[in-house]
Amino acid sequence: MEDVGTALAETSLPAISPLHGEPIERADAERLAGVLKALADPARLRLLSLIQSAPEGEACVCDLTAPLGLSQPTVSHHLRILTEAGLLEREKRGVWAYYRLVPSAIGAIADLLTPPRKRATKKAAR
Repeated sequence: MEDVGTALAETSLPAISPLHGEPIERADAERLAGVLKALADPARLRLLSLIQSAPEGEACVCDLTAPLGLSQPTVSHHLRILTEAGLLEREKRGVWAYYRLVPSAIGAIADLLTPPRKRATKKAAR
């Protein structure tokens, strides 16, 4: 399987969290916003959930249209956006495309949005 999704996720996410304590660079903020924008759609969140919970951890477009109640072209559109954002990997098998989550991309987003633990202040240490 091609590892395009993983490569995209690794190159498109900033190296530093906007919550790390240092200002995030404009270009990094724009890249992170693009990935978050891909996530900020109910149908796409459901797609990630459906794919992750599939028996093999992957799903075909043909398996996703009925649960979402959307047409195949609409589901394919959402899957393309998630793949371009680096959140899904796509593998073509015959006439169908199968999708699976890129765990490292999901983990990287979680890490970027998790503030670092606060150091104990002198007052709290007393």
